[in-house]
Amino acid sequence: MLLYIVRHGVTEWNRQKRVQGVMDIPLAEDGIRLARLTGEALKEIHFDVCFTSPLERAVQTAKCVLGDRDIPVIPDTRIQEINFGVLEGTHFRDEKGQVISIPMELFFNDPLNYPRPENGENISDILARTREFWREKTSDEALADKTVLVSSHGCAVRALLQNVYQDPEHFWHGSVPPNCSVNIVEVKDGKTRILEQDKVFA
Repeated sequence: MLLYIVRHGVTEWNRQKRVQGVMDIPLAEDGIRLARLTGEALKEIHFDVCFTSPLERAVQTAKCVLGDRDIPVIPDTRIQEINFGVLEGTHFRDEKGQVISIPMELFFNDPLNYPRPENGENISDILARTREFWREKTSDEALADKTVLVSSHGCAVRALLQNVYQDPEHFWHGSVPPNCSVNIVEVKDGKTRILEQDKVFA
């Protein structure tokens, strides 16, 4: 199995440095452009199936990447973004790019100690649900020889890839994955390896 794990394109809330989480924010014009560029770069890839977060920005990204390829596009809530609860919609950086929210500072700098917000999730929660998705798909014999597109979100992508990294102490693996970045993972004979990390086709 080959998995192409893509983070969605940029949204207006990304630009405004607002907490998105499960708020259903569509792609900005630049986000659509970058998703289409990603699709152009991957146009020779024969995808067999796509799993996407049900949030619009991820679905739009998947459709831009796939273009006119006629394959199943299956939404799965297990790979949607972390739910920030009452923090959603708030600004977490100022005009100079400095983090101005104590919970979000923990989220980016000490994620394992990021407290679960009211009506939201913490890192353990998203690790658990993405792990369930990962184990289900990578153990599915029907997918063993398939090429799979996964369209998701920054935190959810890193949570998914923890199944490869096995290094939760360094959850972000250096950084939040850029918008429309692609991580390519090979799963073969019970082993996983990353073939490409955070590749952006721009």
